[in-house]
Amino acid sequence: MTDVKKLREIAKDLTVLYVEDTKDLRDAMSQYLKKLFLHVRLASDGKEGLKSYQEESFDIVITDIQMPHMTGLEMIKEIKEIKAEQEIIIVSAYGEAQHFLDAIRLGVSDYIIKPINHTQINQVLYKIAYKLMRFKENIEYKEHLEAMVEARSFEVIALEKEKIKNFENTLLAFVELIEDRDTYTGGHSQRVAMYCKLIAQKMNYSDEECELIYRAGILHDIGKIATPDTVLLKPGKLNELEYKLIQEHVKVGYSLLHKIDMYKELAEIIIYHHERYDGLGYPKGLKGEEIPALARIMILADAFDAMTTNRIYKGRKEASVAIEELQKLSKKQFHPEVVAAAVEVLSDVQIVESISQLPVTEIEQERFSYFYRDQITHAFNTDYLNFMINRNYFEPEYSCINALYMHNFSHYNEKHGWSGGNKLLSQFVDYLQDLYPLAMIFRFHGDDFILLSKEHLEIDMNQFEFLDMFQAEHISISKLHIDLKKQELRDLKELEELL
Repeated sequence: MTDVKKLREIAKDLTVLYVEDTKDLRDAMSQYLKKLFLHVRLASDGKEGLKSYQEESFDIVITDIQMPHMTGLEMIKEIKEIKAEQEIIIVSAYGEAQHFLDAIRLGVSDYIIKPINHTQINQVLYKIAYKLMRFKENIEYKEHLEAMVEARSFEVIALEKEKIKNFENTLLAFVELIEDRDTYTGGHSQRVAMYCKLIAQKMNYSDEECELIYRAGILHDIGKIATPDTVLLKPGKLNELEYKLIQEHVKVGYSLLHKIDMYKELAEIIIYHHERYDGLGYPKGLKGEEIPALARIMILADAFDAMTTNRIYKGRKEASVAIEELQKLSKKQFHPEVVAAAVEVLSDVQIVESISQLPVTEIEQERFSYFYRDQITHAFNTDYLNFMINRNYFEPEYSCINALYMHNFSHYNEKHGWSGGNKLLSQFVDYLQDLYPLAMIFRFHGDDFILLSKEHLEIDMNQFEFLDMFQAEHISISKLHIDLKKQELRDLKELEELL
């Protein structure tokens, strides 16, 4: 915890510009700052703040982001044109990744999320005030106290290293945020980084290069922070447009990292990790030796992890099977020298079998339902039915299917309209769910439904005969029962042939 007394001692001669459009917060914060600093000037928006800055110099600028007339980020850009090394702190309620990335590009000193925590802002102010104090002392005494200058310069460097470390930790937090959005990608970057390093070591790259590709592996998918959830979280195959959208993540990652000196080398690896040896990859369609050497390793490591991880539309491969596929794709997707090294080092890798796209927690189930729920009835849709039938063929878990056919529904639609028909279907699904809470219910071909059960389920058709929702509408229900222990089904097509 920062000692406020020490902070006051080193900050007393410093000047501060505080820019905030919310009056109550501006007044409260200004009172606090005036207890620490010699001079505090206030501004109610970015335009007024820029004018104040042009009129006099300040040691520290503290600003909000979203303000009328001129945003905090717009003001910061103008200030940096005047004085590139200006110490700036952002204090904002907006914690979106894009705001943070913009702040990094503008070179701000720190980023604090509202509501303001005095302990946190004291720590940040102390760090900056201490840096400024040391910097001023270095200028004053550099001609007379060379030893002191050297020691204090080291402290400034240490503070800069701390700043770099903070940025690195923040970027790693974003990687974790991306991976936490989907169970399939959990740990993906860490595994890719590990595979990259193992292969690079086998190929006799230097320790520095092995560490470089490991760090690149950790950050290789950071561009997915800009990928829409509807694409990133989709548990099935992507369509053409979705595939184009996710391809953008290599460019976004490069755009983010190459502007930061310490990440430039990583960016040059990351942007090419979806190229192919035959030139059919992206984003530039490089082939063969045109692909940078370390990127060739990452291409294979990324693919190997995808092969050995369970996904909705494709089960994971055993390591031995995945390695055979790597060998088949040598000189097609992968560089032959990288394949040769990978075959040796990845053969003994222990694959984590528990990683899957199937939902486990309640939150994951809700995310999952976005893709596999019928939007009208909230029953599951036929895409998920096809997946469950195929999965049950290889891993038998369900014992029977009951198909329920709704007759004369088209007449009901003509009489009550589509909205009335949709309401009836939704009510019927709710009724089925109450009757058979353990069964999975799927909407099938508009007005028919499938019940998939782990235990044998015998449906009493009499319970549908006097339903209020069917009275006077001449709607009737018929059924077909399929014993999955006797009738093997591979996919939806085979089910449709039976029905």
